[in-house]
Amino acid sequence: MARILIIEDEPKIASLLSDYLGHAGYEPIIAETGGGGLAVLQQQGADVVLLDLMLPDMDGLEVCKQIRAASDTPVIMVTARVEEVDRLVGLELGADDYICKPFSPREVVARVKALLRRVAALQVDSQDKADLSGLTLDEDRIEARYRGQSITLTVVEFALLKTLAERPGHIRSRQQLIDRIYNDNRVVSDRTVDSHIKKLRRKLADTFPNVEFIHSIYGAGYRFELTDNED
Repeated sequence: MARILIIEDEPKIASLLSDYLGHAGYEPIIAETGGGGLAVLQQQGADVVLLDLMLPDMDGLEVCKQIRAASDTPVIMVTARVEEVDRLVGLELGADDYICKPFSPREVVARVKALLRRVAALQVDSQDKADLSGLTLDEDRIEARYRGQSITLTVVEFALLKTLAERPGHIRSRQQLIDRIYNDNRVVSDRTVDSHIKKLRRKLADTFPNVEFIHSIYGAGYRFELTDNED
């Protein structure tokens, strides 16, 4: 079930969007402030963010900027300000779509569905690529290969590495990793993810001692960024 984060300070609008998204089969989460929304995104993750431009604690454009600096989570800006400059600035900061108030809740749901389909298509295209930032992942053998050296991983370790490597330089929260790796709704703690990451890094370091693949981002999650000290 896709999680939709609604960052909106008007209770009636937030509640309306939440109801429609819930009926459409999504899991809505409401945050009334920009800071609250950023905290939810960091702690729980989200598949799409519906972001109001006018918030009580900070401008929605600043929220969008901070989201985009930390993750690739799709963002739909929602605003009553229709000036063209706001549209351009919003999209330049990394927003994926723009909806103006007043709007139809059904239109918002349709935009969310379309955006999720687009993201899914991009992920499939990414997974079809054999080479991820110089690291080759063999799904049939559950094997990682770099510069002629290979290492066999567990299914979970392979899935973690593949998920991180699909978007080099982008942070994946622990919840995002859990959602991608465990699709049977089991309860998995952050410590479990950290344990798997620790084992994966140890294996990678043993086989590729001069290369760092996975970087910890304090309070946010993990990022794949290949650093080869032999270069």
